[in-house]
Amino acid sequence: MLTELKREAYEANLLLPKHGLINLTFGNASALDRGRGIFAIKPSGVDYAVLKPADMVLVDLTGKKVEGKLNPSSDTPTHRRLYLAFQAIGGIVHTHSSHATAFAQAGRAVPIFGTTHADYFYGEIPVTRKMTLKEIAGGAYEWETGNVIVERFKKLDPLDCPGVLVNRHAPFTWGETVAKAVEVAVAAECCAHMALMSLALEPGLKAIEPELLNKHFKRKHGPGAYYGQK
Repeated sequence: MLTELKREAYEANLLLPKHGLINLTFGNASALDRGRGIFAIKPSGVDYAVLKPADMVLVDLTGKKVEGKLNPSSDTPTHRRLYLAFQAIGGIVHTHSSHATAFAQAGRAVPIFGTTHADYFYGEIPVTRKMTLKEIAGGAYEWETGNVIVERFKKLDPLDCPGVLVNRHAPFTWGETVAKAVEVAVAAECCAHMALMSLALEPGLKAIEPELLNKHFKRKHGPGAYYGQK
């Protein structure tokens, strides 16, 4: 069932260690078939080296496992919450990439200093508030993780800002496809690394000028985009 969807999710998951975004079995990727309301996600705790397309677990948007011999990722409720909230997305990636996670652990957004960042995010990479004790220990931790992300995006467009840092935790990124979500995860880690180096060189560095942010973001996104090939 949904062999192509499982293949897409499988290939996206393999890209995470390839790009140095995960260690051990930290992290996961999922791909959604919005029409069927089913997504494919990495099984929990399975080493990437032995992962197979058939291992991908199918879950519907009510949280029911549709197909798969293995347990889905423990982060499945977070993915489900984001798919329900952000109707334009079709893929989600969660990593513990070092530099982005450093910002998350510090509870700090990744500031936007240059055009590399502006090519992917229309502003800083935001960070959520800390989760409450009730949210952490109440028995629905992963779902509540999704809730704090959705709360942070009340005034943000998830396509203008396709990623977030969960406070004390790590980044989540997304896109119209899971391949795009992987690309954004790579970009988020790159931006976080460069931000740390920029702050080391110039601790008082200010955010990019609005005119430059608008130019670089809008040449790649929206109706006036002209970057790349049609």
